[in-house]
Amino acid sequence: MMKEVKVDLHLHTCLSPCSDFQMRPTAIVKQARKVGLDMIGICDHNSVENVAAVIRAGVREGLSVIPGIEITSQEEVHILGLFKTEQDLTPFQDMVYENLSGENNEDVFGSQEIVDEWDQVKGQNRKLLIGATTLTVEEIVKAIHQWGGLAIASHIDRERFGILGQLGLIPEGLQLDALEVSDRSLMKQKRGYPLVTFSDAHFLNDIGKNFTSFMVEGLSFDEINKALHREKGRKIVVR
Repeated sequence: MMKEVKVDLHLHTCLSPCSDFQMRPTAIVKQARKVGLDMIGICDHNSVENVAAVIRAGVREGLSVIPGIEITSQEEVHILGLFKTEQDLTPFQDMVYENLSGENNEDVFGSQEIVDEWDQVKGQNRKLLIGATTLTVEEIVKAIHQWGGLAIASHIDRERFGILGQLGLIPEGLQLDALEVSDRSLMKQKRGYPLVTFSDAHFLNDIGKNFTSFMVEGLSFDEINKALHREKGRKIVVR
């Protein structure tokens, strides 16, 4: 049976250096439930090392969590990669790390905490996660699809790190699955791609401030995939 669900698939954890230290698995999941979300996605900058912890916290608290990552391209464009399972992310993460140089300076960029599902700090990621990879937008989108993921251009209506602000256009033939907008009023525009809006939350109070409603049969990656491509009655609900 079809039902409408509220989804926010662009959340950061305390692993992202620009994110608040309170963005830890249990706190994220409880806040998402508090604001009425049915599903969230974890997309830290250039790393997936807190994804598994949030998934386990979600299982414990009764919230569906989609594994993901926000990659910064060579052109400084942010692309969301959403995947079916955390195992699907492992080879993709290896590729991102191979193309990401530099070491984080906590005093300049902030800490990059790796935590468990109980919010306990296990260590620090020393890579420069705030930096850009050497991968082009086209290479990132191709790789996401190669490992069975969905590729979404982040916050395209922002000048900084949005594909339009950085490149001036969406490259012809780029196989994006959707475009994310920060301004909900833009959801009714016609762009040639499905439009979604998520919070890009770096602070607990921002979780769910922007969300997308989907008409689906269940809470899963496959159902979201079908909704983005309008398959078998699944769809994005735009009001």
